[in-house]
Amino acid sequence: MRLRIEHIKKSYGKTVALADFSAELGNGIYALLGPNGSGKSTLLNILTDNLKQDAGHIYMDGEDIVKLGAGFRKRLGFMPQFPGLYPNFSAENYLRYMAVLKGLPKERYMEEIKELLTTLGLDGVSNHRISSFSGGMKQRLAIAQALLGGPDLIILDEPTAGLDPMQRIAVRNLLSRISAEKTVIIGTHIVSDVELIAKQVIFLKKGVIIENSSVAHALEQIRGRVWQIHIDAAQASSALSKYIVSTVQKDDFGFAVRLISAEKPCEDAIPVQPSLEDCYTFHYNT
Repeated sequence: MRLRIEHIKKSYGKTVALADFSAELGNGIYALLGPNGSGKSTLLNILTDNLKQDAGHIYMDGEDIVKLGAGFRKRLGFMPQFPGLYPNFSAENYLRYMAVLKGLPKERYMEEIKELLTTLGLDGVSNHRISSFSGGMKQRLAIAQALLGGPDLIILDEPTAGLDPMQRIAVRNLLSRISAEKTVIIGTHIVSDVELIAKQVIFLKKGVIIENSSVAHALEQIRGRVWQIHIDAAQASSALSKYIVSTVQKDDFGFAVRLISAEKPCEDAIPVQPSLEDCYTFHYNT
């Protein structure tokens, strides 16, 4: 499956949400990164045809998604940032309802629902009301409905928000497994969740693409600029104000600080391998 996005623009009054977004996507995981207000949710809602752009076109396998209409939506799985769930439904009944809306045959979706509930750790509460679920359980149920029916294009907006570390790993591994034959777009600001699985990362800043490349290429842009220094508590305030700081870790002797600087910041600074979180920090603090 190929998704071609051409010159998408969207404004809300005088506020530009997307300036001129273009990209080509195939199978694999694409991470759409940026802070709140960068245009991620706007773009994802345009890609799912829930929001109309001011200009530009989106093509699936060469066909405009507007012309494809229902044919496009049948190939789409979407999890919005704030998914609407039905509190009085059980998890299983909710997924059955969503399967019927998607037009899936019963002989197919019953087995698939069981598999998704098991994979996402919800099989033990499949008959419980959604109103009794924790935030993380609701989040995993929302992911399940997006994957239901095996769509070709899967779009997830902040899918791991509210999940504990083990649940995040399980979701990450699941998405990695299915991405060989699917196009998966993940909008997030939790960069650690996509660093190991993303085929490509797209950094958005105030509606403009500032990086669109493989993870390896993105990291190469800041190689030689990431350092670790050690400072004591008395130095902390003045030292941290001078640099772009990625991580501060307290230890018995002061603070281990990971920072980004084009030049060696001090005599004791040690160069370290960059991470995607360092890359994120660099892009959104310069």
